[in-house]
Amino acid sequence: MGQISSAERRRNEEAIRVTMDRLLKGDLPPGGSCDLKTLATEAGVTRTAFYPKKNRDGTTRHGPYQHLAEEFQRRLRALREAGEVVDPRIAQIERLKAKVAELKERLAQREESVVELTTFKELAVSRLAAQHDEIVRLREQAAAFSNVRGLPAARPETAPYGSCS
Repeated sequence: MGQISSAERRRNEEAIRVTMDRLLKGDLPPGGSCDLKTLATEAGVTRTAFYPKKNRDGTTRHGPYQHLAEEFQRRLRALREAGEVVDPRIAQIERLKAKVAELKERLAQREESVVELTTFKELAVSRLAAQHDEIVRLREQAAAFSNVRGLPAARPETAPYGSCS
């Protein structure tokens, strides 16, 4: 790739700045995000122009638009530190992360409730079994004594014992 003219470089820098302002305002293309790749694509320049280059002797030099990439990253960082979310997908990711955390908390509470209810059920069943065993034992004991008599069954046309009617 050859050298570009200074007029073309100025046009590219202007296109990059316009695109940078648009992306930082949250006007993102479909499928794009607020990053250097989208900036380069939307401005119509190669992404490699934003990064340092190596000379043949191994030394590095600035890429033609590296200063604009650094400005873009600096402005993006400043917006994020100010609490503004430029990329709606990042906002959605943050919202979904918060929802996942909330759901995990609710799940932990439900699991704790299940453990408590299972313990309560086991205790209730064991108490019912103990009460049943006691009732059976008392019935057998009552049947063993001959001086205990059962009450006569109530006739359907009369009121039960102890009734006020």
